[in-house]
Amino acid sequence: MLSMVNQSSLSAVSLANQVHFLLTGFYYGVTSGVTMLVSQYWGRNDKRSILTVMGIALELSIGVTVLFTLACCFCPEFIMTIFTKDPELIRIGADYLRIIGFSYLLMSVSQVYLCVMRSMERARVSTIISCTALFLNIILNAVFIFGLFHAPKLGVIGVSIATVIARAVELLLCFCDAVRNRVLPFSLSSLFKRNQALFRDFIHYSLPALGNDFSWTLAFSSYSIILGHLGSDMVAASSVATTVRDLCTVVCFGISSGGAVLLGKSIGAGEMKEAKKNASRICRVTLLFGFLTAIIILVSRPLIISVIELTDTAYSYLNVMLLISSYYVIGQAINTTVITGIFRAGGDSRFGFLCDTIVMWCIAVPLGFLSAFVFHFPPLVVYFILCLDEFWKIPTVYKHYKSYKWLKNITRDFPDS
Repeated sequence: MLSMVNQSSLSAVSLANQVHFLLTGFYYGVTSGVTMLVSQYWGRNDKRSILTVMGIALELSIGVTVLFTLACCFCPEFIMTIFTKDPELIRIGADYLRIIGFSYLLMSVSQVYLCVMRSMERARVSTIISCTALFLNIILNAVFIFGLFHAPKLGVIGVSIATVIARAVELLLCFCDAVRNRVLPFSLSSLFKRNQALFRDFIHYSLPALGNDFSWTLAFSSYSIILGHLGSDMVAASSVATTVRDLCTVVCFGISSGGAVLLGKSIGAGEMKEAKKNASRICRVTLLFGFLTAIIILVSRPLIISVIELTDTAYSYLNVMLLISSYYVIGQAINTTVITGIFRAGGDSRFGFLCDTIVMWCIAVPLGFLSAFVFHFPPLVVYFILCLDEFWKIPTVYKHYKSYKWLKNITRDFPDS
């Protein structure tokens, strides 16, 4: 929609959303710790421990999100200068960040709640709530960007307002579900009850996951910094290619998330042989969908190019970026499912942290900076080099998977459970 306003709006929001991208990485790390513990305790039908884990995650999630929100509200221009030196992009992005920051606080609660529900095999409820917020966001974006139904035509500001409203509705639906269904024994005293053993477990298993995801998202934000200094055409084309890639890989991420719950439940129940079989099935399904995703991107490439309004240079960049994305998604699907799904379901979050940190920060990011700012390679060559990161990981990931050292039961026995 923003590409229909102008290319500057599209580029500015793409760069500003790197803040959201970083925060999403943080949420994903926190909720990974939730999934690891909740899915295994769900296999033991221990709801009291699940509620305690949820309380720990909420405290951590809300505490960090407050800092992000304050930064967006009071120093958005400084944040934008990290990603670009273009005054117009900085101005547009800063206006967007001042409002969108409030949606982060709403997400800090809803994302933890929805993760707990998914980990307790209530994926249908989570999907309904998330989809309601998504479609509401899309509709309100159209209304406020283009001024439909006599609404004010707000452009980029409309995007941020629409997102805040959609996140508020999402949180309200979570609250209604908690009150109506009471699948957990909710009360403030039980939700934030202190349990030192569970707190230590949560920190032990979630910190590596959090470090993994934050390191990964920070590296990807570094990619945006690199591309942001290669011109607005490169930023615009990259934002479109990334959006297409994210939409097409949503099934693979769903397999990772759902697989983690199923494996965690089996492991928590002590069914190790069944967990191994399910892990193998999940890998095969992921590989199949990875190739299907690549085909979808290739087939839809002419349609994508025809409906997006960009400059001729940006069009030429986007054409090649979609070709690169078509094979990149295969490696991304495999690594995401195995590292964040299978390994974490077995309580192994440390391997992913070490693997991603070494590959991203010792290989991918340095190569990207060198190719862009030292060797001054053409922009598309820089993009190609940055998109090799997933394939550096595959041999090591496969070796660790076949060792089965990640397969562990991490639950405890509590007298009051």
